[in-house]
Amino acid sequence: MRAIIVSAPLSERKERALLVGIHCKRNPRWEAEDSLVELARLAESAGAVVAGTILQERDAPGSRYLIGKGKAQEIKAQWSGKIDLLVVDEELSGSQQRNLEELTGYRTVDRPLLILDIFAQRARSREGKLQVELAQLDYLLPRLVGRGVEMSRLGGGIGTRGPGETQLETDRRVIRRRMAKIRADLAKVRRHRALLRRPRKRHAIPIVALVGYTNAGKSTLFNALTHSGVRTDDALFVTLDPILRLVAMADGFSFLLSDTVGFIRRLPAQLVTAFKATLEELNEADLLLHVIDASHPQMMEQKQAVDAILSELGLSAKPIIEALNKVDLLTSGIAPSFVAGKSALLRVACSALTGYGLDRLRQVVRETLTRATDHAAMEAAVSWP
Repeated sequence: MRAIIVSAPLSERKERALLVGIHCKRNPRWEAEDSLVELARLAESAGAVVAGTILQERDAPGSRYLIGKGKAQEIKAQWSGKIDLLVVDEELSGSQQRNLEELTGYRTVDRPLLILDIFAQRARSREGKLQVELAQLDYLLPRLVGRGVEMSRLGGGIGTRGPGETQLETDRRVIRRRMAKIRADLAKVRRHRALLRRPRKRHAIPIVALVGYTNAGKSTLFNALTHSGVRTDDALFVTLDPILRLVAMADGFSFLLSDTVGFIRRLPAQLVTAFKATLEELNEADLLLHVIDASHPQMMEQKQAVDAILSELGLSAKPIIEALNKVDLLTSGIAPSFVAGKSALLRVACSALTGYGLDRLRQVVRETLTRATDHAAMEAAVSWP
C-alpha cells in the first residue's frame, strides 16, 4: 500500500531562508560572522527556518548584485528547490534586489526589510501599526522605480506584510499623501501623550525608562520591578508599544517605569524616524536604565550600539544606570574591572530572572533620582530672579 503524504498548507509552512553576507577584507571577519548570527535570530523571529548561510569574501560590495555574479549563479544551482527566499545581511538598493531576484529566481529580502517585517508582525496598537506602516512606505518609496505588480502583491511571506496592495500599486504622489496622513495621525498621538504627561508632572512622579539591545531582558526586568505580567519571549522585538507601571518601594518612595522598544545594530533609519512618537517617552524620562545582557559574547558591541542610538536621539546627557542583566548565566561571574569601570553607583550586576541584585538596583535608582531632583532644585533656585 502506497503511503499518502499530506503537505502542510503553504500559509502554515515556515519559509526556508538562505542567509547571505559579505566580508569586506578591510574589516574584521568576526564582525561579519557575528552579524550573520544575529541575522539568523532575526529570520527566526520573523518566522523563517534558516536553511544555510553564505559569507563571501570581497574587496568591496558589488554594485550590481552586492555579492559576485558567480556566487549568485552558484546559489541558484546549489539551492534549487531547497529554499524559498534569500535574506541578505546588508541594505540593498532597488536595482540590486531586482538583479538578485532575476538571476537566482528567489524572492530577496535585505536586513532592513526583515526588521520591518518583524515590526509589522509585532505591532498591536493603532499607534504601533501606523509607525510601522510609515517606516515601510519610507523604505519602499525609493524602490518603486521599475517595479511592477510583483512588488505590490500581498502575500503571506517574509517581506510581503506591507501597507497593502492599493498603496503600493499607485504612484509616488499617492504614497507621499498617505505618509503625510500617517504623520498627522502620529502628531495627534504625540499631543495626546503630552496631555497624559501633565498629571505626572503635576504630581512630580519621576520616570525611569528602560532602554537596551533587543532581547537583553528589559521586559523580564520590567516585570520583576513592577510585579507585572508583560509578555516576555526569547525573541527579538517583543515590545513595540511603551508600557508604564508604578514601582513602589517599601519606604514609600515610588517612580514610574517605562518599557520601550529594543535597539539593534544597523536599526533601519526609517524605524528610528517613525518611532519618534514612542521614543518621546525617553525624552520625558528623568533617568534611563540601560539593560545589558552580561552573558552575551558581544556584550560591549551591543552596549556601544545602544549608546550610539541614544547619542543620535540626543539622550546621552541624561542620567544613565547600566543594569548588567543575566549574570545568572555566567559561569565565571562578571569581570570586577567592568563593574568598577564606571562609578559603582551607575553600574549594577543583576538577574531579572532570579532576583539577584534587584534590591541594590532599586536603591541605586532611588539615589540617582534623588540626586537629580536635588540638582534640578538647586539650578532652579540659582536661576530665580
